[in-house]
Amino acid sequence: MSETTGVLLMAYGTPGTLDDVEPYYTHIRHGRRPSDALLAELRERYETVGGTTPLLRITAETRDALERQLGDGYRVVLGMKHWHPYIEQGVREMAEAGIERAVGLILAPHYSRMSIGQYYDYVNQAQQKLGTSIEILPIESWHLHPPYLDAVARRIEQALPQVGPPEDVTVIFTAHSLPTRILAAGDPYPDQLRETSEALAQMLGLPHWTFAYQSAGRTADPWLGPDLVEVVNRLADEGVRKILVAPIGFVSDHLEILYDIDYEAKQAADERGITLSRIEMLNASPDFVAGLVDLARARVGRGAL
Repeated sequence: MSETTGVLLMAYGTPGTLDDVEPYYTHIRHGRRPSDALLAELRERYETVGGTTPLLRITAETRDALERQLGDGYRVVLGMKHWHPYIEQGVREMAEAGIERAVGLILAPHYSRMSIGQYYDYVNQAQQKLGTSIEILPIESWHLHPPYLDAVARRIEQALPQVGPPEDVTVIFTAHSLPTRILAAGDPYPDQLRETSEALAQMLGLPHWTFAYQSAGRTADPWLGPDLVEVVNRLADEGVRKILVAPIGFVSDHLEILYDIDYEAKQAADERGITLSRIEMLNASPDFVAGLVDLARARVGRGAL
C-alpha cells in the first residue's frame, strides 16, 4: 500500500452547462426533481452569469497548487458535493492509488451539520458503497485560522479605498443562509460566522460593519436572516451610501457571488442610489493556498482524534 497521505479537497460543485442544471438541482434536492418554476429560475440565474461558473476550474487550480506546496508524500484529489467529479469519485481515486489515510478539507470555513457535516456523510456513504476503509482525518472548521483571516483582511484593505474613506463605508460580511431549524440543535454555524466577522472588524478597525445572510434556498422552511438585500435596503433607509460586501462564508467565485451579490444585491443597491462593491474572492491565490497547506499539515500532525 502507498505511504502517500491523501487530501480529499471538497467543494460544492457547479453545472458545466445549462443542460446540466436540472440533474445538478435534482442532486441538491436528494433525487427530487425541482418544479418547472424552480428549474426555470435557476437556469435563468446561470444564463445571467454566462451559463456556468468557474468554480470547478478554480477548485482544480487550488488542488494543483495545494499538491505542489504540500510536496512529496501527499496526493490531493477533488470531490464535489453535487456535481462531477463527485466525492465518491475522489474516494475511488484515492483507493485505487492505495491511499490508506487522507485529510478531509472542505472549501468552506464554517461548520454546520447541514453543510460540512453532509460532506462527510457523503464520504462515509462512498466508502460503504465502494467497500473502502480509508482513514479520514476531518477538518470541520477553520473560521479563525490566521492565514484565512489575514487573506480576507488583505482583500478588504485593498478594496476599501476604491469605495471611499473608511468612515463613509459600511462593510457587510456575508455567508450562505441555512434553515433556522439548525438553531434548535445548537448548531455552531451562526456563532462561528459572528466570531469571524468580529475578528476581521477588530483586525481592521472597521468603523461601520454588519452581517447578512444570502442565497437562502427556495423551500417552505424559514431560513436564517437578515437577508443581504434586506440589509442593503435598511442601510439605505439609514442614509448609508457606500457598501463593501465581504463574503466570509465563500472562498471561490460561484453563483452565490456572481449572481446573488454582483447582480441581485448590486441591482437593489442601484435602485436605492447606493454604491455597492465586493472584495475579490480567495479562489486559488497563493496566500489562501498557503493557509490550506498549513491546515492539512496540522491535521496530519494531530492524527486520529
